[in-house]
Amino acid sequence: MSKKEVVLTQEGLKKLEEELQYLKSVKRKEVADRIKQAIAFGDLSENSEYDDAKNEQAFIEGKIAMLEEKLRNAKVIDDADISTDMVTLGSKVLVRDLDTGEVIEYTIVSSAEANPIELKISNESPVGKALIGAKKGDVIEINVPAGLVKYKIEEIKK
Repeated sequence: MSKKEVVLTQEGLKKLEEELQYLKSVKRKEVADRIKQAIAFGDLSENSEYDDAKNEQAFIEGKIAMLEEKLRNAKVIDDADISTDMVTLGSKVLVRDLDTGEVIEYTIVSSAEANPIELKISNESPVGKALIGAKKGDVIEINVPAGLVKYKIEEIKK
């Protein structure tokens, strides 16, 4: 079975490595301490603290395994590969909403790094797909859940 390549920016790689380190060094110990404390309460068959701690342990171990898998299959985008002529994975794109005049800066990332709150949008999202391959000055129309939006690409940066 072939593994799915996970494309990451250098920043995304660093965040995943930091999260993995935190889970392994801090969260594992916290949960182990909770389990130890819950065992001290006795009768595990009716011990909700023990059940909660074991469930959290399973969740954390699953998250660690998922992060390790992503990191094993990571392909890091080199800044030199990011174009300023055309929108690519890793590009920062300044767009103007032609209806509202609002200017927004999106960073195009893989789905593994997407975080709409930080305006890091996946290349697989409707907006990300529409922006990939576009050039400065292009006007693109995107169907989003709120309706049709028109963006003019003002600037493309690394």
